[in-house]
Amino acid sequence: MELNFEQIREILPHRSPFLLIDRVTDLVPGESAEAVKCVSGNEPFFQGHFPEKAVMPGVLILEALAQTGAVAILSLPENEGKLAFFGGVKNCRFRRQVVPGDVLNLRCYLTRMRGSVGFGEVEATVDGETAVTGEISFAIGEV
Repeated sequence: MELNFEQIREILPHRSPFLLIDRVTDLVPGESAEAVKCVSGNEPFFQGHFPEKAVMPGVLILEALAQTGAVAILSLPENEGKLAFFGGVKNCRFRRQVVPGDVLNLRCYLTRMRGSVGFGEVEATVDGETAVTGEISFAIGEV
């Protein structure tokens, strides 16, 4: 299943400039999601990170990965209208810089749920080259 920008906005509460995924290219509710972020030189964070050499902050790549995972878990009917709160990051590795013009491919595979707490494996790539890998945790909560 694919989702366009407006459909993503129906699931996630994030709005510009903090909605960091443009399109969901594959979605299996409750299991996995793949998304795309087209990195533009006009992103507000590039004004300060870094003025002489624009590099997407690693924490924002992690946030984009978390938003991808949030789409996977919040697309389940029982989670409609709820929020997914970032719980933690483990084994995170930054392997490549992400710069303006890159198309960031984001993947999150949900590995387990324990009550309202979930875990997922994440990976971000650019042109088939790994940019970030790690594991995330999150908690499902009410609005």
